[in-house]
Amino acid sequence: MQFSLTDTTTHLGPQARQKDTVAFPAMHNPPLSHPRSPTVSIRRAQPPWIELDSDRYSAGMGGQGAGGILTEKTAVLGLRLYVLIGIAAAALLTGGVAALLLFLRSTNRRNKLALLRDSSSSMEIGGIESGGCKGPKGFGDDEKKAAEVDQEVGKGELLWRAAAESSRSAAAAAILGHIGWGRWYTLAEMEEATGGFCEKNVVGEGGYGVVYRGILPDLTVVAVKNLLNKKGQAEKEFKVEVEAIGKVRHKNLVGLLGYCAEGPKRILVYEYVDNGNLEQWLHGELGLINPLTWDIRMKIAIGTAKGLAYLHEGLEPKVVHRDIKSSNILLDRQWNPKISDFGLAKLLGPGSTFVATRVMGTFGYVAPEYASTGLLHESSDVYSYGVLLMEIISGRSPVDYRRASGEVNLVEWFRSVVGSKHVEDVLDPLIVPRPSSRALKRTLLVCLRCVDPDAQKRPKMGQIAHMLEGDEFPFRSEHRPAKEDSTIVCLPSASSAPGRLPLLVEKVGCAASEKSVWR
Repeated sequence: MQFSLTDTTTHLGPQARQKDTVAFPAMHNPPLSHPRSPTVSIRRAQPPWIELDSDRYSAGMGGQGAGGILTEKTAVLGLRLYVLIGIAAAALLTGGVAALLLFLRSTNRRNKLALLRDSSSSMEIGGIESGGCKGPKGFGDDEKKAAEVDQEVGKGELLWRAAAESSRSAAAAAILGHIGWGRWYTLAEMEEATGGFCEKNVVGEGGYGVVYRGILPDLTVVAVKNLLNKKGQAEKEFKVEVEAIGKVRHKNLVGLLGYCAEGPKRILVYEYVDNGNLEQWLHGELGLINPLTWDIRMKIAIGTAKGLAYLHEGLEPKVVHRDIKSSNILLDRQWNPKISDFGLAKLLGPGSTFVATRVMGTFGYVAPEYASTGLLHESSDVYSYGVLLMEIISGRSPVDYRRASGEVNLVEWFRSVVGSKHVEDVLDPLIVPRPSSRALKRTLLVCLRCVDPDAQKRPKMGQIAHMLEGDEFPFRSEHRPAKEDSTIVCLPSASSAPGRLPLLVEKVGCAASEKSVWR
């Protein structure tokens, strides 16, 4: 006899679509006398259905799967759930892409501003330990030395310290206002003037801070420099600039109008110079659209020389700028230059020098003796000015690694071209009309005098301004015999010792090859 258990309600997927029968083997007993062997069917109670060949599982009758939930209509405009999920995902993706584009645009803008400020490999030169010389250990020692030179500067030091300690008080504003160093502004006034330091008002940016265009309540347009407080750097630069040019007034120096010091904030307020800087006109798009003429370039060169002459010879103690470069020469609409950025300036007493344990400046402009020994003197500024003058004449950057190996360094290239008597080759091809031969020669002579390897042979800035401005620079007459005992102009010949340049204004005694350079 056989028994079969038939389950007509349970479905086990595609491999069990027919009735499932469990067969038991026949029992080894004698057959019964019944005419037929009965079949027993056992029917189970109907359980919740399970379908293994799909992705749906249900624990009760009439349950819905994930697909059913996604297709249900929602209360949002009657849209189905999967439609809303798709819309949300698309919105998130679009927002992410937009944020990325804004970030890239902002980064690109900041990079451009940084390039405008320091386009020619501008960088802070690393620290150099001066051999055999003990320099000051800190910034405070530098300024203390300067303060001892002049009692008035010492008073300024004490007044500044008092103001820094009580920067939030009205007493500090009264003290600094009394000594004639401009106005003390509150942080709220600075935020209002710059639109909350809005990025659209940024006009310059560098390693020491960000410069904003601001408008004061009386509608005066100013430049607001928000110093970056990196390891106390803002405090140092704030102090140096206030002491260096706080009381200085000269048409070729940017004027410091006021300042703000609240909490960690250190802000300087300058007169606004609205015609860009010299670097932009020499190497940027401004110069390509409207190149500077020779007369304008000479006006800028002479004005810069006068500004430096005032810092070196018209003040006591004298001020050594330490960072003369094209991006620090601001220009107004009449092409008057104004020297800016006194954050690295040093105050030196009469006949004194300063030995720095860390050389600061911009690569390509720094005097060789200062870079190698840390010895700082006003002649260091003279060298930097000479490089700047070469830049004005040639339109080339002080260091340009895109050029051939012999033309990377502007000073070396300039010397070689002048030494080979191809003086016209140093002129910027954008200069139209070309200057007279006499004017060009006079300017080239000044350039080479300024970058003389012997710092003691470099002229003073007052002499440089006089040589550029007047026509009294001594030249040999075209018709005067070379052997005549008179003042003549000499340039180094090709056989001159490398790295050395004789004085360019000498008495008779130059080699014959040198005498014929300007014929």
